[in-house]
Amino acid sequence: MGVRVTTGRTLLAAVMGFGVALSAQAAEYPDIGPLPQLKINNAKAELGKRLFFDKRLSGDAAVSCATCHVPEKGYASEEALSPGYPGNGHFRNASSLINAAHRKVWNWDGRIGTNLNDMTREMLTEDYTMNMDMRIMQERVKQDPVYVQMFKDAGYGEPSNGSVRKAIPEYLKTLTSTNAPFDSGKMSASAKRGMKLFKGKAGCIQCHNGPMMTDQTAHNTGVPENFDVFMDPMNHQAFIAFTMFQGIPNYMNLKRDPGYFNVTLLEEDMGKFVTPSLRELKDSAPYMHNGMIKTLAGVVDFYNQGGGKDSRKSDLLKPLKLSGKEKKDLVAFLEALSGDPLTSDKHVWKQPYPSEYEAIANWTEVRN
Repeated sequence: MGVRVTTGRTLLAAVMGFGVALSAQAAEYPDIGPLPQLKINNAKAELGKRLFFDKRLSGDAAVSCATCHVPEKGYASEEALSPGYPGNGHFRNASSLINAAHRKVWNWDGRIGTNLNDMTREMLTEDYTMNMDMRIMQERVKQDPVYVQMFKDAGYGEPSNGSVRKAIPEYLKTLTSTNAPFDSGKMSASAKRGMKLFKGKAGCIQCHNGPMMTDQTAHNTGVPENFDVFMDPMNHQAFIAFTMFQGIPNYMNLKRDPGYFNVTLLEEDMGKFVTPSLRELKDSAPYMHNGMIKTLAGVVDFYNQGGGKDSRKSDLLKPLKLSGKEKKDLVAFLEALSGDPLTSDKHVWKQPYPSEYEAIANWTEVRN
């Protein structure tokens, strides 16, 4: 991987020790804002937008990137476990794609640390997500004269699967937080108190730091398992396909998400997941890698009690002893990290597509 996801305590925290008050430590972590500006090629981004919402990029032309990453839901999925390719379920929550272009590590387990091009390829081709043969995708795109012109205008020449994997990440650059109260300096008094707690008593900044408010590092916080992964055959078959392909030992008997263990195959990394960004949380519920916490208040309660129960839980987590008022202030700060909805024509492709590739209804029941 291009970026190594470290385990356990961050190096900085280990060097400093936890005898120092968290409020004093806060200044030593990367600043939590603002986001840097990204250079965007408008023609390539517009092409990527059309591709992102096009169901023809999936094997049976039934799902698009936007099926799981819904604009009105903060480009996340409202289901605890995101929808899978028709005939499958899924085993994780689809996290928000807003600000994804600012990340250096992707996926809840951090298995991709190279670039969004590779992330795009995986999502298009995995059989439990979009199940697309990229050779077929290239030919489908070539048959659409609108795409032929858009690829030419973007400087890509003839449509190709490689250019698709470049154009979609260019579009994702446009999905950047805008006018969040935190960034505009218009936070409420409650949110300002919450920010002080975030950096001090609550200790959130230990893991949620930098402009994206994530250390992009894997931690075990004791999030309870979502047993719908294992009880629902549709979800479980996706889980089996994933763990088998990744070479997870004893995957048929596994009854927990391995998380970062998938990357290292080290037992101490079982159940660790990459710290999520805290930006744009308002619309992207439910939370955690498996959607087990429904509200921001629930997330704050979870960490206030010191996280969940797990023998490998990070020792960064301790009961916070926040009062009811302090918990409300912390939620107010988290809400102040969300900006304008990215649901206008600028970000969403709303024009019709050709319908020559109609999805087959209930295709798993179809017989020749």
